[in-house]
Amino acid sequence: KIQPMDHSQVREYLRCHLNYAGTDRDIFTDEAIEIIYRFSGGSSRLVNKVCTSSLIYGYQNGKRIIDDHMVKIVINGELS
Repeated sequence: KIQPMDHSQVREYLRCHLNYAGTDRDIFTDEAIEIIYRFSGGSSRLVNKVCTSSLIYGYQNGKRIIDDHMVKIVINGELS
């Protein structure tokens, strides 16, 4: 069984995935990462789901930075 990630591992996980996708910018704010971590409990499957939905939401709304408000909207609207 894969163990859940802690907060710093979630942050690094996102950074690695974004680097692999071709960006070195911090797209998720610290507050957004905190909400993602708390919602997911460190589960990589849930981290991926929340982040993918948040990135799509951000793109659809012309946002370049994903903040905690946007992550909460995604979680409450799509993932609850």
